[in-house]
Amino acid sequence: MLLVFACFAYVLGSLPLGYWAIRRLSDQDPRLASAYNLGLENTLRLLGPGPAAVALGLDFLKGYVAVALAKPFGLDWALFFALLAYLGHLYPLRIFTGVPLRGRGAGVLIGIVFGLYFVGLPYGVALAVLAVSVAVFVATRYGTLGAIALPLSLALMVSFAEVSSWGKLVAWGLLGVALWRYKENLGRILESLEPRLGDPLPLPSPNQVVCAFMIHALTLEDLWQSPRFRWAKPLAERGWLRPEWVERLAEAFRPMKNGELRGVKTADGREIRVYLLSAPLLPHQITGKPELATRRAIQAARLAKELGCTVIGLGAFWSVVGDKGKQVQEAVPEIQVTNGGAYTAGTIRAAIPSILAHFEREGKQLEQATAAVVGANGVVAFGIARQIAPLVRKLILVGRNQERLEKSASTLKQNLERKGQPVPEMLTTLDIAAIKEADLIFTATSDPSAVIFPEHVKPGAWIYDEGVPPDVDESVKGVPGVRVIPGGVVRPPGNMTGNLDLHFGEGLVPACLAETMILAAEGAYDRKSLGGETKSENIQFFVERAEALGFRVVD
Repeated sequence: MLLVFACFAYVLGSLPLGYWAIRRLSDQDPRLASAYNLGLENTLRLLGPGPAAVALGLDFLKGYVAVALAKPFGLDWALFFALLAYLGHLYPLRIFTGVPLRGRGAGVLIGIVFGLYFVGLPYGVALAVLAVSVAVFVATRYGTLGAIALPLSLALMVSFAEVSSWGKLVAWGLLGVALWRYKENLGRILESLEPRLGDPLPLPSPNQVVCAFMIHALTLEDLWQSPRFRWAKPLAERGWLRPEWVERLAEAFRPMKNGELRGVKTADGREIRVYLLSAPLLPHQITGKPELATRRAIQAARLAKELGCTVIGLGAFWSVVGDKGKQVQEAVPEIQVTNGGAYTAGTIRAAIPSILAHFEREGKQLEQATAAVVGANGVVAFGIARQIAPLVRKLILVGRNQERLEKSASTLKQNLERKGQPVPEMLTTLDIAAIKEADLIFTATSDPSAVIFPEHVKPGAWIYDEGVPPDVDESVKGVPGVRVIPGGVVRPPGNMTGNLDLHFGEGLVPACLAETMILAAEGAYDRKSLGGETKSENIQFFVERAEALGFRVVD
């Protein structure tokens, strides 16, 4: 009988009563009003007090009933039933919903406390638990802290009550589960991004568009930028927290909102607001675990939709996951997804003539120069090769697939001959050392670390680095006469501010992020960049609209 009642407690917790009620009482999908993402203030705004109160009441009821089932078995088992009901609410049986729900269960926690009182929790203890929760909520106006105060104060008080050791352990387990579920909200509180009850909401205005952009840390040092992870930095520096442990833990985190970019104002007076989302994966984790990376990108797209965004951009290494965004778009058709490739190519197309002209003004003869393109198997790098091929004496194409390189070189020669343009001597190779003879080097790879070092570069060479992270190691700048030019960097219009260092310089963003902004502002979703192909007309579209809106390429 005990086992049957325990299973029923979990099943009862799994019943999405609040979800069903809101579907009947409101035309909103409750997942889009989830306090997990938007906070209590936004939940009330989107659903209204009536449906929100009904949902809270039903959650309270199932928490209360699930715990009350344990009355014949005593308070120790009631605590265990409470944990089962809460786990059922957080991780429900999908047969009831057919959709992933991510409620946090504040109503369930309140019902649990009342249920425990019914089973035998002393009146004073139950009252104190509720009083502490209310006091924390009133003092901070954070619904998250008020909810966490329930299992926290319960665990503390049960520790000194006449409860068995395993019952006390279950109470602390309930707190641990609640902390894990509320971790995103606690992180947003640390970063001052979580709305308080009563705060004015930053609602979109008719002249404001909202989009999202997915970023990632380049190194562990970038992880410490976020207050939610900064506490771990001293432990890592002392060697108490090994990097592989941090990486393994990071793989368990869902995408989260880490920051915002504000103050971007187009030439026609519209404001563009950008939510910066991330899952704390490093570049080698994104490339080394493509299925996990694609799953996280899909989750980020859903989060962006829940935050009211119309477009989400996949930045840096996120841009290559899921067949360069195609799988993400297919999984979340409710929001537009772009990998930013078109405007990235456009910024390069715009910057290269200036670089070549400057190269010649330095007294160097372009038609006698040797140029190298690193990463030539990629769309962006091959686009560079097409642009510079008729202007140089020799062109070295470096990539990872010799057969594809040779095919690309053949196509390039045929196109030049058909147009009557000069055809340079061409070399295709997998050996990065071949660029040693190049006067001009253009690099755009997706490697998670540098690929060009001092031994690969001759003195006086010019290098245009489009890689993110940079393809050129910092030590290369020590080679005499070498000039390293960062590529794909854009200054948005207005006075942009943000809370994170994106490593592009103050007031600057990568071209893929700029494309996300432009796409959201223009609503020209048929121009988005997905997959490996980038149409010339889309590149030209973003170049023209960027100039009209006030975006400027930094060269």
